[in-house]
Amino acid sequence: MPIVEARKLTKQYHEKIALKSINMGIDRGDFLAVVGPSGSGKTTFLRLLDLLDEPTKGQILYDGVDTAQPEKERLTIRRHIGIVFQQSVMFNTSVYDNVAYPLRIRGANRDLTQKVVDTLALVRLEGFEERRATRLSGGEMQRVSLAQALIFEPELLLLDEPTANLDPKNSVIIEQIVSKVNRERKVTVVMATHNMLQAQNLASKAAVLREGELTEIGSVEEVFKKPSDFLTDFAKLQNVYSGHTRVIEPGLALIDIGGNVTIEVTTQKEGNVTIFIRPEEIIVSTSPIQSSARNMLKGKVIEVVDLNRQVQIKVDTGKEFTAVITRKSFEEMKLNLGSQVYLNFKASSVHVI
Repeated sequence: MPIVEARKLTKQYHEKIALKSINMGIDRGDFLAVVGPSGSGKTTFLRLLDLLDEPTKGQILYDGVDTAQPEKERLTIRRHIGIVFQQSVMFNTSVYDNVAYPLRIRGANRDLTQKVVDTLALVRLEGFEERRATRLSGGEMQRVSLAQALIFEPELLLLDEPTANLDPKNSVIIEQIVSKVNRERKVTVVMATHNMLQAQNLASKAAVLREGELTEIGSVEEVFKKPSDFLTDFAKLQNVYSGHTRVIEPGLALIDIGGNVTIEVTTQKEGNVTIFIRPEEIIVSTSPIQSSARNMLKGKVIEVVDLNRQVQIKVDTGKEFTAVITRKSFEEMKLNLGSQVYLNFKASSVHVI
């Protein structure tokens, strides 16, 4: 029996149908990645699974029980579910109080201090108990949010783009933690993401949403091995190039993608390949920098897109590359259209697909 099941699940906001008759069963211990572009219904689906919202039509069953219950019974079910949103919201108190809060509202005060200490160790924030939560970095705050969702040992963990606005270091830490609790604690995980590589690396199953409709579901291998035209287009929106590789040393190859641009990549493959570089994995600078990154390309900013807390820039290096940086970095570097920049990224950040 699935731990959670959606039957003809539909959600409508005024004239907009956010989800259209979704049928899906999620087995206990699964790691399901729900993939789709912005506006495809991923967040709505998670909010319905968490019982924060009620469906317009259809059912959600938790352990075979219909969740269309009075609020008291729904709250009892929700106590088995943890959720982490894209944006962290902290109480203006200590990290300890923020992490302890979910247990306190459940009246589970036994061994509270030890549980907080153990959970902070799990998210690699040992010794952060007395720090003020609102003064942490964005990545640290997101790890506190993950600690809040894990401290009461949920059966089901829901993640809404948990690494979307984070630096690579914190993204990797969160991915490792989530993978560990799924693997070792058998926590069922449902993660909404637009990051195709993240879905392939972490999940065992994948579901694809398009404009509120479930278009594909199956094992990660089934969904991504022969992707649909929609999934292919979605995956190849940015920084996808084809070219010819030649191995230059064990584990390292050079690929010519045209436009007088060559890139080093960690692969043993030779011949024609297609590569993908995440915009978030490109470091932007206004002058050459010393780093372990094996790729550095010089170019000119030809497009700037405001993403609220982040800025997306397109850079012409002979080939066009898209990078995403924080608004603070954008302002500190005084970037604008026509600015000369350097794009830096590791060979291991170049993914062969």
